[in-house]
Amino acid sequence: MRAPIRIYVIAGEASGDHHVGLLLQALRRLHPELEIRGWGGPALQSAGAQLDVHYTAANFMGFVEVVRNLPRILGLFRKTKAAINSFNPDLLLLVDYPGFNLRMAKWAHRRGLSVNYFIAPQVWAWKERRVRILRECVQKLFVVLPFEVGFFNSHGISATYHGHPLAERIHRFSATPGFRQQWKLDKRSIITLVPGSRTQEIRTLLPIYLRAVRDECKYQIAIAGLRQHQSLYESILNEEKCTAAVVYEDMYNLLRHSRLAVVTSGTASLETALFKIPMVVCYKGNFISYHIARHLIKVPFISLANLLAGNKIVEELIQDQCHPARISQVLQRLKTPIERKQIHDALSELDKMLYKEHCYELLARDFLLSFRKSV
Repeated sequence: MRAPIRIYVIAGEASGDHHVGLLLQALRRLHPELEIRGWGGPALQSAGAQLDVHYTAANFMGFVEVVRNLPRILGLFRKTKAAINSFNPDLLLLVDYPGFNLRMAKWAHRRGLSVNYFIAPQVWAWKERRVRILRECVQKLFVVLPFEVGFFNSHGISATYHGHPLAERIHRFSATPGFRQQWKLDKRSIITLVPGSRTQEIRTLLPIYLRAVRDECKYQIAIAGLRQHQSLYESILNEEKCTAAVVYEDMYNLLRHSRLAVVTSGTASLETALFKIPMVVCYKGNFISYHIARHLIKVPFISLANLLAGNKIVEELIQDQCHPARISQVLQRLKTPIERKQIHDALSELDKMLYKEHCYELLARDFLLSFRKSV
């Protein structure tokens, strides 16, 4: 029997939990003797991990929100350091979530622990000073965007790309028969609202989205929801006096059946793009956090579809532009056949750029090879 590999994982968000869970399952097929512990959720648990922190306990976003929750965050640092010291892993695997994870990388490096990073911080967009932390503290980066390899290699950081995991997941996805009946959706075309995964995003954006589609009587309005926020959706729908279906934990089936979408900036906007759904991407945050970020961000777009294409494929409505009338105006334009075809063709090119077959298996082989070289 081969010696077990002990891996401590920190995945502070739902998307990171999903991706690292599949990576670790692929890794376990190559090297069954894994011992895994750390931060995450159901996907990490399915990969056989012991959870120290569920990602819902660390759901902070924006400068102001981080300051408000600083005592909790410091408590999580202490708890995580103690868990790592107790577990004594061979490797710390960080997944996205850079505000917390880069600090953990520095601490782990000082302790002499090997660090790998999966889904690299977007330092090419802002906070490029973080490159130094990656160069000094991280042995290997596994990136999910093709241009990142050249960027990080040019800064002296070892990085490899094996396609975007989302692209392979969506290629493999098969729609569930009876989806509409299951969620009591009628035969009308669907406009999907994706208000984000964080409580503050949903509170801010879902009311705006609902007001934007209030008069779309010819369409079925559906919300891509998470069970943990069920009471929040119900409260907002009641306050807005709106009727909309909430489809829980089944966004891919919902997107497969959707005609249009209104999506909060983030992973969901890329998923929607890979389903080739015409959409408007929105973001509206705390006033102070937004204005700080605006002066730091160096890229012209907030959606990955536009960033990867190098031009505007989908409309972005940020902060003051994110209001019901403007969203409604964009949706009307997205209904026209010419606009729909142009967007579909552009998103098809994006899919070709990101899709590689057997992405997780390639990642797992690279991960295992890098680990064996480091020991």
